[in-house]
Amino acid sequence: MKMISWNVNGIRSMYKKNFLDWFNKENTDIVCIQETKADKSQFPKDIESIKNYNFYCSSSTGKKGYSGVAAWSKIKPKSVSTSIENKKFDKEGRILKLEFEKFVLFNIYFPNGGASQKRLDYKLDFYDYFLEYTKKFKNKDIIVCGDFNTAHFPIDLARPKQNEKNSGFMLVEREKLDAFVANNFVDTFRHFNKEPGNYTWWDYKTASRTRNVGWRIDYFFISKNAIKSLKSASIESDVLGSDHCPISISIY
Repeated sequence: MKMISWNVNGIRSMYKKNFLDWFNKENTDIVCIQETKADKSQFPKDIESIKNYNFYCSSSTGKKGYSGVAAWSKIKPKSVSTSIENKKFDKEGRILKLEFEKFVLFNIYFPNGGASQKRLDYKLDFYDYFLEYTKKFKNKDIIVCGDFNTAHFPIDLARPKQNEKNSGFMLVEREKLDAFVANNFVDTFRHFNKEPGNYTWWDYKTASRTRNVGWRIDYFFISKNAIKSLKSASIESDVLGSDHCPISISIY
């Protein structure tokens, strides 16, 4: 089973960049996207109703064209939810929970903390609450994918020293990813690949992608009990269209 996660930075914009061609070529079991910037009524109809896939999405209830996540799955989940049972975090459309027989998949667009101290605090609180929420599913394998908006270690961005005080690489944010690891989650990409120079986001404004001056802020974390079923994990940096690139795992 292959799963892909991708921050598309606007599904309507991505649709015009041959998203469907990419999707059909991949023929993946589950595709999760973040930062759709659209509610369900704004999704192009042929994207919403791709043959052989079940489609689900969540959007911000308070702000149009903001945040948003979506997923397509060939296997119909036992249940689907856009909530982690906290109105403070549910309202921004950052969450999709797909529960299957053996595993639960969370597609999450974690908050960005760069705008203000208030948003940084919101981001940190989101991490804490979400991690605690996952403990409800200890009887299943847990897969968490999405844009975490934090590079975990110096190896995960091209210029760590210059960014130590910037949101996305502040120690207080990185400690939240430490907490995931301490709670028996595994960074799937680093499970296989310990090399530098592997990034998932590049700043549009500085044309940093051509120079590979990037950040690895998109992840598949899985619960440690699922490691035996993990076959591979990759960063698909050759796929263009967004300031992020897709990431994938093969599991089961």
